[in-house]
Amino acid sequence: MDMEEKPKYGEPKKFDPEFKGPIQNRGCTDIICCIFFIVAIVGYVAVGILAWTHGDPRKVIYTTDSMGQYCGQGKLEKQPFLFYFNMMKCASPMVLLEFQCPTPQVCVEKCPERTMTLVTAFGKAADWQYYKSYCRADPGLKTVPQILQEKLCPAYLISSKPFLQRCFPSLGKKGEVITVGDQEKFNDGDQIREAKDLVAGIKNATIVMEGRQVAMKIFEDYTKSWYWILICLVIAVVLSLIFIVLLRYLAGIMVWVMIFLVIAVVAYGIVHCSIKYVNLKDTPGSNITLQQLGFQPDFSVYLHIRQTWLAFIIILAILFVIIIVLLIFLRKRIKIAVELMKEASRAVGYVMSSLFYPIFTFFLLTIVIAYWGVTAVFLSTSSEPVYKVFNETDCLHSRATCNPENFSLSTMKGDCPLSECLFAFYGGETPYHKYLIFLQFYNVFLFFWCANFVTALGQMTLAGAFASYYWAPNKPNDMPAFPLCASLGRSLRYHTGSLAFGSLILSIVQIIRVLLEYIDHKLKGAENKFAKFLLCCLKCCFWCLEKFIKFMNRNAYIMVAIYGKNFCRSARDAFFLLMRNVIRVVVLDKVTDFILFLGKLLIVGLVGIFAFFFFSGHTDAFKGAAPSLHYYWVPILTVLVGTYLIAHGFFSVYAMCVDTLFLCFLEDLERNDGSPERPYLMSENLLNVLRKKNQAN
Repeated sequence: MDMEEKPKYGEPKKFDPEFKGPIQNRGCTDIICCIFFIVAIVGYVAVGILAWTHGDPRKVIYTTDSMGQYCGQGKLEKQPFLFYFNMMKCASPMVLLEFQCPTPQVCVEKCPERTMTLVTAFGKAADWQYYKSYCRADPGLKTVPQILQEKLCPAYLISSKPFLQRCFPSLGKKGEVITVGDQEKFNDGDQIREAKDLVAGIKNATIVMEGRQVAMKIFEDYTKSWYWILICLVIAVVLSLIFIVLLRYLAGIMVWVMIFLVIAVVAYGIVHCSIKYVNLKDTPGSNITLQQLGFQPDFSVYLHIRQTWLAFIIILAILFVIIIVLLIFLRKRIKIAVELMKEASRAVGYVMSSLFYPIFTFFLLTIVIAYWGVTAVFLSTSSEPVYKVFNETDCLHSRATCNPENFSLSTMKGDCPLSECLFAFYGGETPYHKYLIFLQFYNVFLFFWCANFVTALGQMTLAGAFASYYWAPNKPNDMPAFPLCASLGRSLRYHTGSLAFGSLILSIVQIIRVLLEYIDHKLKGAENKFAKFLLCCLKCCFWCLEKFIKFMNRNAYIMVAIYGKNFCRSARDAFFLLMRNVIRVVVLDKVTDFILFLGKLLIVGLVGIFAFFFFSGHTDAFKGAAPSLHYYWVPILTVLVGTYLIAHGFFSVYAMCVDTLFLCFLEDLERNDGSPERPYLMSENLLNVLRKKNQAN
């Protein structure tokens, strides 16, 4: 039969006397998509250059005064803090519209440490010299009314403290009374006000302050525990390598050991959480609900609530039941899965460099993520300063765009004598700024495309290396000298277009999901139930579509690696091959996925338990070595996430090997019958499990 002729759905392939495994004489596939991808990459570089030309990250890092100057930069290098003339103006609704307080702001060397008014300071030489350091310009010989009318100096100073490079009043409490600078009241130049009047102006800053305090404590915890975290991650690497080696020689035993150890770890978690739940029974305040408790910056508070441990018990119990039920129903199929694992172990043993290929993929993904992040920052900061008219009373030109250089001579100043032309935000009216949103969208889309391309390249490279193992009649003599490098070279030389095509389809679906999430965020306050229901359905459908495309792409890349055909034909071949063997797909392939998941779960559980006992200080053996932390869950969560990523990196190679060998195994069954002319190329152990054999010549 011709190699291009396809069997109908449900029919096995006919014998092809010319078929000897993977095609070596390949040609370039999906050339048009390859060209399109190269053009898109060139455009992506152009967008990056354009962003770097116009962008200025200082807009994100540094504060800006009323004239748009950066505090702590250039001629203001010795003035790093932003001072507000009247903090109470920040409570105005104008702030929500313009994201800027309608009050003059200046960069100062340090925040005011004294509370005084312009009137009281004006008559005293020492106080006036101190007070002038917080003025916009030198008032010279002008009188107090002139200074206030021209807004050259603030009407009053309040004892303040720096926070996020801004000066905020030093609020405190005496009993239930709010104070500022240890005083319950202050003089704003016109009247005596209570300190609580300042709260509205800085209430948003207090939330940020709490978050910053938590962030600083977390950062401090990392500085104290980073080397212990690295040690735990090294332990995770060692455990992963040990499991890989043990799977190579003791696959059957290791599979059952993993299963029972995972069950033991989950069971221990249930017992431990139950003990904690019971011990908190008579503890005061432990019966409060999580809803009543609300959000707490100190997450250790949640561990003193019984409902938290009850939630852990329920989650672990559900996981325990799911594992037991799956084992009961799949117990007869695990034997075949074990043989497939053994075959994968032998393949990995012959291609040991594949275990370290995820490092290369991670390196490429890091470059993609870094380029996207830097470009996004420069794009978001490539706008120009926009100045608006601010006035304390009604004004025809309020919030109109103005030019601070000639504002004093403009008609807007004449119509509103008390108005000010102040910096409002960064924007722009040029064609570049009008199309900035499209450049940002392009940046996000190319990020998805490049990230998916790198992932696809890793999958095809590994698939090509493992396919060369399966189809080699005499292993390993008939394998390439460097199968991984050879496969990487083939993928880049011949199949860049196919990789770009598959990753493009996936990126389109992902960008649609991002747009749906954006629309959902915008419609959160909407009352239209039908729109919410329709949006929820769309999000669910596209989530399922993304998972299906990822599954099909993975198998399509395997078929491209084996036969060297284009993406669409390979995807079609893979789909019908899997549909003709749907029972084997569900039983064998997914059982091995489940076993590998148990392996990752076991490694994460073992390292996680060690990290918990070490960092929490609950074990006397570690109390002297464990660092003193604000939140011991910070290094624990870091270790858990890092361990999972490490285990996933190692086992993803195994998963790709299993998937590749599985498709090769299905092709082998359809193309061959065990006769001398068409012998099976699978291992003897796999032949015995399937009750098949090769006939002697």
